[in-house]
Amino acid sequence: MKKLYLVTNSDKYDEEEFLQRIEDALKGGVDILQLREKEKTDFEILNLGKKVKKICDEYKIPLLIDDKPHLAWALGCGVHVGADDFPIYLCRKLLGDKALIGATAKSVEAAKKAQEEGANYLGVGAIFETKTHVKTKRTSVETFKEIKKSVDIDVYAIGGLNIDNVDILKNSKADGVCVVRAIMDAEDVYQTSLDLKKKIQEL
Repeated sequence: MKKLYLVTNSDKYDEEEFLQRIEDALKGGVDILQLREKEKTDFEILNLGKKVKKICDEYKIPLLIDDKPHLAWALGCGVHVGADDFPIYLCRKLLGDKALIGATAKSVEAAKKAQEEGANYLGVGAIFETKTHVKTKRTSVETFKEIKKSVDIDVYAIGGLNIDNVDILKNSKADGVCVVRAIMDAEDVYQTSLDLKKKIQEL
């Protein structure tokens, strides 16, 4: 079963609508949720995180916080770190053996290192250019396949993916697909999540 992984982006919505969109996405089939808030203070992320975690717990969906293991520790959830963030092995030390820890990897070497340091899964991309706040460098599907072959943990594709272009991952053996705007900006979040989940199962 391939997983649909949603990375949040709240900058267009007030809190009520943002939380409603998250709930609709979980109802529609999102399997993992990452709270990524580049513009908010730690205190703001903590307060929003409590509300998001309540929804995730209700639907039994794992929550991760982007970049900030101390907030993940405070909220009792997982963390996703990039190459320049807090080291994976220290995240593991802080959060314990059971915590879900994800890492970004753009090369086979980085992927193997992340696995050795204790990452549970990898986010690999950007497969396409993205419009999010994160600086991205394209990663070819060939590189994605090489990374997938080189590790034993789950590998998710990320970067500008949506229902119209996700076919690029056909036969890539991706364990799942991470999206941001494809769901966060959708007119009907529930239906889009449902359709996208169905589509990625066919890859």
